[in-house]
Amino acid sequence: MNLQNELAKLITRRHLFGLGAKGVGLAALSSLLKKDGFAQNEVTRDAKTGGIVGLPHFAPKVKRVIYLHQSGGPSQIDTFDYKPSLEKLHGTELPDSVRNGQRITGMTSGQSSFPCVKSIFKFAQHGQSGTWVSELLPYTAKVVDDITVIKTVHTDAVNHDPAITFIQTGFPQPGRPSMGAWVSYGLGSENQNLPAYIVLLSTAHAINTDQPLFSRLWSSGFLPSNYQGVRLRGGATPVLYLNNPPGVNQTTRRQMLDAVVKLNKLKSESYGDPEIETRISQYEMAYRMQSSVPELMDLSKEPDKTFEMYGPESRKPGTYAANCLLARRLAERGVRFIQLYHRGWDQHADLPKGIQSQCHDTDQPTAALLEDLQRTGLLNETLVVWGGEFGRTVYSQGTLTTENYGRDHHPRCFTIWLAGGGIKPGISYGESDEFGYRAVKEKTTCYDLHATVLHLMGIDHEKLTVRQNGVNRRLTDVHGEVIREVLT
Repeated sequence: MNLQNELAKLITRRHLFGLGAKGVGLAALSSLLKKDGFAQNEVTRDAKTGGIVGLPHFAPKVKRVIYLHQSGGPSQIDTFDYKPSLEKLHGTELPDSVRNGQRITGMTSGQSSFPCVKSIFKFAQHGQSGTWVSELLPYTAKVVDDITVIKTVHTDAVNHDPAITFIQTGFPQPGRPSMGAWVSYGLGSENQNLPAYIVLLSTAHAINTDQPLFSRLWSSGFLPSNYQGVRLRGGATPVLYLNNPPGVNQTTRRQMLDAVVKLNKLKSESYGDPEIETRISQYEMAYRMQSSVPELMDLSKEPDKTFEMYGPESRKPGTYAANCLLARRLAERGVRFIQLYHRGWDQHADLPKGIQSQCHDTDQPTAALLEDLQRTGLLNETLVVWGGEFGRTVYSQGTLTTENYGRDHHPRCFTIWLAGGGIKPGISYGESDEFGYRAVKEKTTCYDLHATVLHLMGIDHEKLTVRQNGVNRRLTDVHGEVIREVLT
């Protein structure tokens, strides 16, 4: 039976005129899209990687990124930005001249007092570099000569949602592609059996884990949807609906996909919507992932010493430690952008207790990941990024006692560290004032961070653009400078 002939017999005179009218609209739309839309963004893609022909723009220093996002905003004053001056300033009012009337959150705007708070945790210099690290991070202290600490990162957002959206997408409002989507769009994938961009969310043992993480943080925005991040869950079903249902074997699944592809191609020829082609490719990727994902998630062949290195929770699916181990396995398999999220750093109260719990969860696995990448020869071709969406205030939120305090959101100066290929190891970049309130040397914006990540991947951040709503959009908008001082 010829499906098209059978459908043609069902078309009435009324249907014919209706379809014809739609065709006029489609023709008009096609004309508009040639000026601003799909046609402007048509690019030639490499048959092997799916990346844009002509990219990278220059020789890359790394092949992939592992982004360890600490959601909630770790306190830089209690981890990396040592401020001995706060010993004398502890308990005194933050001078008005320091804050200078700048915006604070509604959670502390009603406070009548803003007392400065020193960290109750001890700091020491570690490694040949002599980098200051808090006692909260003993494992990170051991690998500090492999990392570059940037102490003066600045963001414009003071609340979680716009701040995390900004550092993930380059824009504080939803709707833009995430950094991983931009990288996937530009460079494609080294492994055709796994997505180029994979996301892992971990379960925290924190006091406060109620800050949401929306899937739009790893979305493709206005880019084709096959460049969005694919989330892998812990447990027996890493990807929802990936397994065949009862009674359906691989042969049946293949026959079904082949039939769906034929139907989708008919639609694609009729409407010219590129998302139909995207849907076809995603069905095929899901089919291949039925084999690649179980192999990826099977840790039975990992030696005991590996689990000992990452810590006891590395055997528990969905934990930060297990996800760090998976990040190494994803790197081995050529995944281009690996995004981890770990919640629980939003310590408005009970910070000493909360931050100890967070560092206990994350310190050993993070250091183990660097050591494991070094051991396997992958660190020199991988960029590892660690940090949150902002930092914490020097002043106490709530009542300050001898053993307890909280810290509010602080966007004007916080710490992120980098490690891996193309990064100068063992240096500290930037300097904050005596209060850790603002940058006094080498202020770094989120745009600068994005530009630097793309640069290490061999991408000129000003040239990777997509036409949308009459504007050539890019990850760094109209801003961003590569932080060349931290590069080899």
